[in-house]
Amino acid sequence: MKAQNYIRLEFPSQSSNESFARASAAAFAAQLDPTLEELGDIKTAVSEAVTNCTVHAYPDCLGKIGMKLRILEGGVLEIGVRDWGKGIEDVEKARQPLFTTGGEERSGMGFTIMESFMDSLRVRSKPGKGTVVTMTRRIRGKSALR
Repeated sequence: MKAQNYIRLEFPSQSSNESFARASAAAFAAQLDPTLEELGDIKTAVSEAVTNCTVHAYPDCLGKIGMKLRILEGGVLEIGVRDWGKGIEDVEKARQPLFTTGGEERSGMGFTIMESFMDSLRVRSKPGKGTVVTMTRRIRGKSALR
């Protein structure tokens, strides 16, 4: 699909940048006139993806996170979140609810949450090279409520 608009961001994997990523995604999506529920879903999915990078990709150091947002034909928002960290040994296993490599304080629900708030979720990863999470969501917007 051809992009009608896009942005690219890059930021350090500091936990304080998670809120920046959420706000940036919401601001970009605003041009599609989403409902508050749609905005909340987008922000939650982005938060999970960025937090995964911070906690799992770079557990012992700072790295970089890239985020690309595109508006595709038909009001589809595509969000890509990328890291160049540890990578995931077994993506299928990592996508299972309650699986985590982040210790007792992590719920292991990140991918499940992303999947539940977005229309599609694709995860590509190579150990030692990093991970790319791509999510899409068709924005029905406020006009659909009228």
